[in-house]
Amino acid sequence: MDNISIVVDDLAAAKAFFAELGLELEGEATVEGSAVDRLVGLEGVRSDIAMMRTPDGHGRLELTKYQTPSSREGDPRAPANTLGSHRVMFAVENIDDILDRLRPHGAELVGEVVRYEDSYRLCYLRGPAGIIVALAESIK
Repeated sequence: MDNISIVVDDLAAAKAFFAELGLELEGEATVEGSAVDRLVGLEGVRSDIAMMRTPDGHGRLELTKYQTPSSREGDPRAPANTLGSHRVMFAVENIDDILDRLRPHGAELVGEVVRYEDSYRLCYLRGPAGIIVALAESIK
């Protein structure tokens, strides 16, 4: 897999959120033109993208803000079992510390931090544009 793309309404906030999670900004661009229109199946596309790379260098997250056409409203509070919904999971060293650092960026727990057997502490949280982000802390 090369990357996962997520449409956001506030690109700066999304970049700050994922940077706090440890991703590094790899690059930014504005894309438009007939090739982009044909690729995504829309007309008059102009979008700003920011490519964020995971700390291990193996994964990338593309954050996309459409200038035109404007994005359709989704339900930023849709439950995790909504068809077509997505979540991105990150392995972390300390869930509590990460949550404390992400809360000022608007992160809210979806449920609770739970212990799964003797393997992980896990949680789901909402980030920018209602993105569900999962955190997994290995219990050693």
